[in-house]
Amino acid sequence: MHAFDVLGDPVRRRILELLTDGEQAAGAVSGIIRAEFGISQPAVSQHLRVLRESGFATVRADGTRRLYAVDLAPLREVDIWLERFRRFWTQRLDALGTELARGKRERRENLAEPPSTNTQPPTNTKEDE
Repeated sequence: MHAFDVLGDPVRRRILELLTDGEQAAGAVSGIIRAEFGISQPAVSQHLRVLRESGFATVRADGTRRLYAVDLAPLREVDIWLERFRRFWTQRLDALGTELARGKRERRENLAEPPSTNTQPPTNTKEDE
């Protein structure tokens, strides 16, 4: 199965997100996924199997528990493949960063300016009379 086929499924992406926090028991992963996606335990097991067989996750036995962890190798391959496309969004992200910094600077400057101390009453014009 191709990496993007594996990552294209929202359930498998969520499982990988959970595993980024460290090794997780299959039962704990299953409980979270079942609650979030409303799927059965056997369905979660199938997704874990796909991740394991495609190399995105590793599993080790700890007594009766099965502990899953992320395997970084396939993710590095995806990252390498994406590298050729980064130029399309890097400049835009840099420009966005510049605009965000400019907006923060302007807000700080506006907060630092003292309020106007114009205490003179407005003058009446002929039109006001």
